[in-house]
Amino acid sequence: MLISEIRKQYVDLLKKEVKPALGCTEPIAVALAVAKATEVLRATGEKPAKITVEVSANILKNAMGVGIPGTGMNGLYIASALGACCGKSEYGLEVLRDVSSASVAEAKTWVDANRVEIKLSPLDIKLFIQASCWSTHHTASVTIIGEHDRITEVMLDGDVIFAAEDKSGGCGKEKPEEKGLEMTVSSIFEFASTAPLEEIAFIKNAADLNMAIAQEGLNKKYGLQIGKTIRNSHHDSIFGSGILSYAMSITAAAADARMGGCTLPAMSNSGSGNQGITVTLPVVATAAKLGSTEEQLIRALTLSHLVAIHIKGYLGRLSALCGCVVASSGAACGISYLMGGGYTEVTYAIKNMIGNITGMVCDGAKAGCALKVSSGTSSAVQSAILAVDEICISENDGIIEEDIERTIRNLGTIGSTGMQNTDNIMLNIMINKRSHIPGCN
Repeated sequence: MLISEIRKQYVDLLKKEVKPALGCTEPIAVALAVAKATEVLRATGEKPAKITVEVSANILKNAMGVGIPGTGMNGLYIASALGACCGKSEYGLEVLRDVSSASVAEAKTWVDANRVEIKLSPLDIKLFIQASCWSTHHTASVTIIGEHDRITEVMLDGDVIFAAEDKSGGCGKEKPEEKGLEMTVSSIFEFASTAPLEEIAFIKNAADLNMAIAQEGLNKKYGLQIGKTIRNSHHDSIFGSGILSYAMSITAAAADARMGGCTLPAMSNSGSGNQGITVTLPVVATAAKLGSTEEQLIRALTLSHLVAIHIKGYLGRLSALCGCVVASSGAACGISYLMGGGYTEVTYAIKNMIGNITGMVCDGAKAGCALKVSSGTSSAVQSAILAVDEICISENDGIIEEDIERTIRNLGTIGSTGMQNTDNIMLNIMINKRSHIPGCN
């Protein structure tokens, strides 16, 4: 068993990276920055009259087409206005928890009156937000860098009233060793398999929270209704009713609801709600169909979430590579564990995933993400089944190496460095496209 100090580091890492988030985390992070700036202004006795938000290209890409909870609208303009009208920074990534019909109506008047301005930051930082709120006599600004809920600076009238020790925030990319923890798939597997149950039981909250939003997606008409369509009985002749169809339906349904502006929170992973959904629900579905015990589910979820965090450390919070690749790779590990796989089978599952869906691009958060989530889930189940049958892509194939850690690093290099130009091209296409779509800001 790992020593208690290392176990504590893993527990702390899980609690830091697996947390509730209401709505897509990019516009929510913007709402958080605006809410904090508004609170600073209100402390002076004044309210904001205008909001200016400067964001990095990747924040813009992931925010322009996604539904904002409770509004029936998309994008950063309404998210920013809501941050000022009803946001509470103490809620973190649930900053819009108190959204109401009245606050939505007020926020819409802000947007209609052009009191919200969105700008593209010239800084070469993947995750950057600076929100400035203007009143009659004062200006408050809040900066977020590196992590969606990490406020690095707060200013009032040009004076710094708060500054984080590390204002760079790691720029959203932290390799495992930079977290002060020597993460490997081997140590993760040992921790998930042997840690005292009471130390990791909290991870079941991810299953409970994400199943709730999945049920919302199955019961109502959100987005493309992918999860609901897969579940519908008249498609049984195609999808069947086993682990694969159940995993795809609940995972896609949760993404349908979340991308469609559902007002229920999701349990996120590494700053992404969709990643949290994808790393959790395929494992939950497998446990349900196999009749696994609660302890087996908790250990499988611990494994899946930590593997996703580990891989994500080589990619950064935002990248051109779809987070579904990372999250579903974690899910494949959890599924393998529930099917009786050990450490070797878990490494096989990761290699099968990386040899399969590496290259899936992130073209922003939107309803279509549920399709990618369902594809990633399908691949996770397939990879796990192959792994427990001792079938694995060999080191002769592509970017796969015999060593699992080198294989993961190869994926990180492709996603963070190799696809940088892809990211720029996609953003240009998306911005130019939206300029001639009626109703798009």
